[in-house]
Amino acid sequence: MGEADTGRDRDRVAVVRLTLTDFRNYAHLRLDLDPRPVVLTGANGSGKTNLLEAVSYLTAGRGMRSAQLDRVIRIGAEAFAVAATISRPVGPDEPGEIDIGTGYRRGENGRVARVNHGSAPAVGILAELVRGLWLTPSMDGLFTGPASDRRRFLDRLVLTLDPGHAARVGDFEKAMRQRNRLLEEPRPDARWLDGIEQAMAELAVAVATARAQAMARLTDALNERAGGVFPDPDIAIEGEFEASLDGRAAVDVEADYRAALHGARRRDAAAGRTLIGPHRCDLAVAHRARNVPAALASTGEQKGLLIALILAHARLVRQASGGVAPLLLLDEVAAHLDDMRRAALYAEILALGSQAWMTGTDRALFADIAADSQGFEVANGALSAI
Repeated sequence: MGEADTGRDRDRVAVVRLTLTDFRNYAHLRLDLDPRPVVLTGANGSGKTNLLEAVSYLTAGRGMRSAQLDRVIRIGAEAFAVAATISRPVGPDEPGEIDIGTGYRRGENGRVARVNHGSAPAVGILAELVRGLWLTPSMDGLFTGPASDRRRFLDRLVLTLDPGHAARVGDFEKAMRQRNRLLEEPRPDARWLDGIEQAMAELAVAVATARAQAMARLTDALNERAGGVFPDPDIAIEGEFEASLDGRAAVDVEADYRAALHGARRRDAAAGRTLIGPHRCDLAVAHRARNVPAALASTGEQKGLLIALILAHARLVRQASGGVAPLLLLDEVAAHLDDMRRAALYAEILALGSQAWMTGTDRALFADIAADSQGFEVANGALSAI
């Protein structure tokens, strides 16, 4: 593992070997690491973000760029693969390692996963093995962009606490698409619609409940550390369906939603989509001290609110995982912070015990964490240790 293999390091979930094959601009890469934070520096376009994206595929979901899989394959190749050896605690004193991997071949239906060199039943199993959170420059517009972006962000947070959440969201969306297709028919089968709407009602309550529980726990985590150098966010889930959950039994909410779907068939058929349900909610974020929606805060304040959310959620995941922090993938985050906030961010990362992966064009931005991290210079798809 390297000379920094301390007892504290062995308490971390960390990537200790990363192998890429035909991934973005990497024809082949093998990177051996220790559990400390990872700093990647280099010019724009050298492949720093591609490495973070590769690590994000070691978790469940669509990766930190939500890219079409065909576009992730290196130009001229037919498939990509990402493999890693993950160091993780398996007991109070004994570290353990697990080999995981994922890949995709053109024409296949989604990516596949492997665990300890054997095929896994579904990519979702990765959510139980590696938990990861990320911040990317594209998320700078999260608070001003469409509600769908904030729902995906919300669901990513929930997934790190509840590995089954992604499957439930996917099952709900699949059932909803089936309903929408049926409603396009001149005389849809009423019994089939009844069955689909029953499934949608059960899944809708499960999805919305998981989101509400995660947000309540995150609110507590934010309140425990309020008043730091990053602005404090207030968070809430807004939506007609979510409001119907308040203080009511799940079976009653399911019955009401099923009745609402039945009554909205003609309207939804005319609209070409389902107009009520948990797929319509929004994550509301406000700047607590200024009492304004995050969308009206300054660009710097919005960045600070995002960082505060991610750090608080990482603390929550660590608490829920018996002291094991998630991987953090922070793309170009340091360049937008002043000296005080950069130092605070690095201190928080070290206190968390997270193997954070950070990128930047200027190595000087990472001076405060250089002694406690491992650095690499990235150039044209190749890495050299600093």
